[in-house]
Amino acid sequence: MNNARYSQIMKLATVAKATFKIERPFKLHKLEKCPASMVTLTSEEAIKIYEKLVMLRRIENAANTMYKEKLIRGFCHLYTGQEAVAVGIHSMLRKVDTVVTSYRCHGWAQLMSDDMFGVLAEIAGSKSGRSRGKGGSMHIYAKNFYGGNAIVGSQIALGAGIAFAHKYRNDGGVCFAVYGDGAANQGQAFEAYNIAKLWDLPCVFVCENNTYGMGTSIKRSSASTEFYKRGNYIPGIWVDGMDVLASREAARYSIEHCTSGKGPLIIEMETYRYTGHSMSDPGTSYRTREEVKQMREKRDPIKMFREKVTSTGLVTAEKLKEIASRIREEIIEAIERTKLEKESIPEDVAADIYQKNLHPFIRGIRPDTPLEHVNFYKGENVFIPLENKTKEI
Repeated sequence: MNNARYSQIMKLATVAKATFKIERPFKLHKLEKCPASMVTLTSEEAIKIYEKLVMLRRIENAANTMYKEKLIRGFCHLYTGQEAVAVGIHSMLRKVDTVVTSYRCHGWAQLMSDDMFGVLAEIAGSKSGRSRGKGGSMHIYAKNFYGGNAIVGSQIALGAGIAFAHKYRNDGGVCFAVYGDGAANQGQAFEAYNIAKLWDLPCVFVCENNTYGMGTSIKRSSASTEFYKRGNYIPGIWVDGMDVLASREAARYSIEHCTSGKGPLIIEMETYRYTGHSMSDPGTSYRTREEVKQMREKRDPIKMFREKVTSTGLVTAEKLKEIASRIREEIIEAIERTKLEKESIPEDVAADIYQKNLHPFIRGIRPDTPLEHVNFYKGENVFIPLENKTKEI
């Protein structure tokens, strides 16, 4: 066999496992041991990670297009560029673990629900959405996922509360409370840190430092930009949030830390968003196009991961292309389906407020115009269509 043919075969071949080194080392605060710097992946694990990275990127690209076509109304905050944070953490979550995040939540909602159509339908205000179209872009929920939250920093305090529930129930769960650098200066963040450490709650405070809070650089907004040290008395880790494997190992370490009774942990994931703060922000008045271009070319999380797994023969480039193409088709199909779905109606506003409502009506805009309370949600991922619902009082 000639050398050219042999090289071609080797490019298509795969190996069962490959080991990778975390290129940018972790930084520690009040910790002696850091997460693993060498990571071994199987081909199957690599494919799953790549699928999730591409799915999140495609969902955000779809949301971008849908917003411009006016299929999405109101606010819309994209996660493009930050996928490695969510995918890496999610790959380590157990069934008992929980997540709460900010309004930049499409990616997290997809990972926690595995319901791509439900996420796209929700941000389009459709009845078929994860929140029946009532939550829109910022309020999407799933099992063990306490949603995107619109109040800046609110998820930090909520995360401490969810972690308290884990400890109270003694179920062994850990809560990941995810927030941006723009929320890191909120007073409630430090209140949550305090109570979490005081009670040694199993909470991982994850600061997604994308270097800009809305249109303000961290250098102009924060006296200390070492967010992993912000808890002072709480241990912290700095992580390269553009490296999905670094994110993965940090999550593994965090779960072990919290489940061993050592209390909370703060993780700073240094990442980058390619888009503006929201769809109404072009994102070019406070940073240059060249800066964004450089990040896309040199630090893109999907590109870096693809190069790692193909260069080692763990997965072929052809397989990854096949995955990307399949996901693209699934997204296109979901968007077309979303366009045919019914929008949420005013009567839906009073639905699913309580799991078991003690009264038949919910107060409306005026006391003399009550709304009947109904339940559409019946267990995980099961909704009863409005037209088929028998109202119960």
